[in-house]
Amino acid sequence: MMRVDDGNLVHRALGGLGRFCARRPRTVLAGWLLLAVALVGAAAVLGRPVDNDVALPGSDAQQARDLLGRAGSGDGTDGQLVLYADGGRLDDPARQDALARAIREIAGVPHVTDVDGVDAAAGTLSPDGRTGWLTVRLDVSPRQVDKALARAVTDAAAPAGAAGIEVTPGGVLASAAERGGSRDSELLGLAVAALVLLLAFGGLVAAAVPLVTALVTLACAVSAVGLAGHLAAVPSVAGTLATMVGLGVGIDYALFLVTRHRRLLAEGVPVPEAVARSVAGSGSAVVFAGGTVVVALGGLAVAGVPILGTLGWTTGLVVVVAVAGAVTLLPSLLTLLGHRLDRLRIRRRRPAPASPAAPGPATASGSGVATASGGGAATASGSGTGERRLTGWARQADRVTRRPWRWAILALLLLGVLAAPALDLRLGQVDPGDSPVGTAGRTSYDRLAAGFGPGVNGPLTVVAELEPPAASGADARVGELSARVAGTAGVARVAPVRLADGGRVAVLTAYPRTAPGDPATAGLVRTLRTVGPPGVAVHVGGATATRVDLADRVGERMPWVIAVVVGLATVLLYAAFRAPVVAVKAAVMNLVSIGAAYGVLTAVFAWGWGAGLTGLSGPVPVESYLPMMLFALLFGLSMDYEVFLLTAVQESWRATGDNRVAVREGLAGTGQVITSAALIMVTVFAGFVLQDDPVIKMFGLGMAVAVAVDATVVRGLLVPATMALLGRANWWRPARRRRAAERTPPVPVG
Repeated sequence: MMRVDDGNLVHRALGGLGRFCARRPRTVLAGWLLLAVALVGAAAVLGRPVDNDVALPGSDAQQARDLLGRAGSGDGTDGQLVLYADGGRLDDPARQDALARAIREIAGVPHVTDVDGVDAAAGTLSPDGRTGWLTVRLDVSPRQVDKALARAVTDAAAPAGAAGIEVTPGGVLASAAERGGSRDSELLGLAVAALVLLLAFGGLVAAAVPLVTALVTLACAVSAVGLAGHLAAVPSVAGTLATMVGLGVGIDYALFLVTRHRRLLAEGVPVPEAVARSVAGSGSAVVFAGGTVVVALGGLAVAGVPILGTLGWTTGLVVVVAVAGAVTLLPSLLTLLGHRLDRLRIRRRRPAPASPAAPGPATASGSGVATASGGGAATASGSGTGERRLTGWARQADRVTRRPWRWAILALLLLGVLAAPALDLRLGQVDPGDSPVGTAGRTSYDRLAAGFGPGVNGPLTVVAELEPPAASGADARVGELSARVAGTAGVARVAPVRLADGGRVAVLTAYPRTAPGDPATAGLVRTLRTVGPPGVAVHVGGATATRVDLADRVGERMPWVIAVVVGLATVLLYAAFRAPVVAVKAAVMNLVSIGAAYGVLTAVFAWGWGAGLTGLSGPVPVESYLPMMLFALLFGLSMDYEVFLLTAVQESWRATGDNRVAVREGLAGTGQVITSAALIMVTVFAGFVLQDDPVIKMFGLGMAVAVAVDATVVRGLLVPATMALLGRANWWRPARRRRAAERTPPVPVG
């Protein structure tokens, strides 16, 4: 019997871990359950604060923010309650009395320090008198404004509602009121994943094991991300993205190990040995795949964008927990179930074909995706195994390798059509006006835009440094600053200037004529930074200006992030396969599927093609940071399938020495399991298109498209076609390294 301690250090370490889990399954399972209870309980008691306030060190908007903080204007949080009267005016005497009662009630809500009423002189009452807003000042940071506080503030405005005034939370209160709501997406993903697993394994117990593993690890990881909000600024999208990725990779990683384990049991391997060999073999693939995702996300560090760094480490944390669960929690469950893993079958199990005899380190160690997939090369004709009946992916592999030029051109044409719209990809910022109709954010946004103009939803904070300090508002520099800002094309109106920090800082609010996401508003931000009087440094801050700077920063740093991620991935692939051509080609193939995702995002969201099917009312800008985050995430996820396929191809190449046979056997052996895994991940990601947040819709659709294209067109057509065309060049090694590499077993990632 082959032992799992043959091979390299990673393989031996994971084999030892598998044996430990097989010896003490109840201890490992109890540890995971205790961890899950502790983290979920702590998150329930302490809450999961989020902070959607974007900081961007080194930007002009951040300089404005720092000046306001120094002047004592950056403490606390301002929320809005948007008021609307379908008939009459808000300043009618009866409604004024109702608003006064509502303001008193709101002021009594915990954490509310002050409430500014509706005032035409202050600019908070529309010219027709039907629309206005209350400014609710809170003594907590944005991350501490939760759903309960938003509801309490809104409910306290009941006297206004009784007087016929519609009250809708806006700004940070709207974001808090609509927080959560991903349950439908999660349930849809779980339902489809269960169906795919049931069809793949043919039994209820075997199908349930990956789901249980994924749910336990997901509960731990998402709770940890939620608790991290107490220590760092974690945006609301982080929790949803963590759920999306954690659910997808958690099920997929478990699927690979369970598939390998069931095959070993069918071959008569005892349960403890099967567990150890599954963790050593397919577990190596899972560790390598998860590590690749984490490394790709780590590449975001060069962007210099805190929100991307936060999304990177929170998502990476989820992947690490999923990997840990796959190589510890799952083996303990498999040990406890033993041969009962195949109970409650819905169809008879077909006899497992014999594994192909493939000498070499990868096979000797018991690794290899070909055997892990349950089919291996036994489904295809291959050298040394005799002619076998070609089925499913084996037939496809045979067609592609016989006419590689035809299939390569076809794949490139399909990918070119999908990626073409990306040439028109322009980064922008999503605002509440892009949310689905009926949400609180969209309603408040539309009410204010109709009453005051679209620019009221994106005020710009103009901050000027005065040296020497101004003695009063009569200072000539203050008057000139106000006049210059008010006279700038694109400015609808300007609020009075106020002085802070002993006259060293002058602050005024400018309202654009255009919406926050309009490119004209971004141009206005840049213009206002140049209109200061001689000797006065002017900075423009606020949420809108910060996102303008964010888009500029992302555009500047994107090439660096791509270079770092691709470079790191290429190095990892070379370490795994010791074949530079394969490593470079694999990295390029991942870029292709990401390009297709960018193209679909541009067509659906920026152009509006089929936007209604996603729940949106029309085109919306592609959020500025999303392409960079998607790139890192998708590059890592795409590498998973590339590694599983290439490991099987390399194993067959070592056994046969025939490149085309190796490609055919590799694709035949991995096609079914990769298709099942991809289908699960695509469904999980696509389910999040049901969410109200347009950014989450973009993440869901972009990731679903990339994985679908990657697992079909790229892995099923382009990769085998190009490998068949390259022939023996795939496995070329530098001469000075070849001898040492031949003595050293490759990293077993299958």
